[in-house]
Amino acid sequence: MLAAADTLFAGSPRPETVTMADVAAAAGVGKGTLFRAFGDRTGLIRALHASRLAPLSAAIRTGPPPLGPTTPPRRRVLALLDATLCFKLDNRHLTLALEEAGSDSPYRTEHYDHWHDLLRDTLARIPAPGDPAFTAHALLAATRADLVSHLTDRERLGREQLRARLAEFADTVLGPAGAPEAPGTR
Repeated sequence: MLAAADTLFAGSPRPETVTMADVAAAAGVGKGTLFRAFGDRTGLIRALHASRLAPLSAAIRTGPPPLGPTTPPRRRVLALLDATLCFKLDNRHLTLALEEAGSDSPYRTEHYDHWHDLLRDTLARIPAPGDPAFTAHALLAATRADLVSHLTDRERLGREQLRARLAEFADTVLGPAGAPEAPGTR
C-alpha cells in the first residue's frame, strides 16, 4: 500500500489530488483496508513520510558527523538544514502532500515540531543571534516544500544552487563563524 501511494504521489504534479480511492485501486485493496491501516489520507502520508525519513532520523540521533550528535553545533545546524533541504528535494511529492495535509498549518504537525526542536536545541549551543526558537523557525521556513518546489520548478534553481544559497543564508543568520560555543556545550 505504501509503495502504491508513493508511486501515485511521485507521479502527480498536484499531490493534493491523490485520493484514498486512487491509492486503494493502485494497491489492489479495498478502501476499507486502507482506512483501517492508516486511518485517513493524512495518516497514510505520515506513514509514508516516516518510512522515508527513518534513515535520516537515525543518522541524526546516533550517526557520525556531520549530522550526528558529536558534531560541533554550528556545523551541525548547517548539516541539518542541508539534510532537510536534500530530503525535501528528493521527496518533493511526499513533503508537499504532507505539508498540505491534515491541519490548517504545516507548523502544527509532528514532523515540523521534531525538526524545530532539534534545530532550536542545537542553536541554543552556539552564540546565534536572537532567540533560538525563532531562529529555528526562520531557518526551517527556507526549507518548506512549497518554497523548494517554487525555487526548482519556477525559478529553475538546481540542487547545488539551492544547497549553496541555503548555506549562505544560514551562515548570515548564524553570524560570524569561529565564535565560542555557549558555556557547557562540549
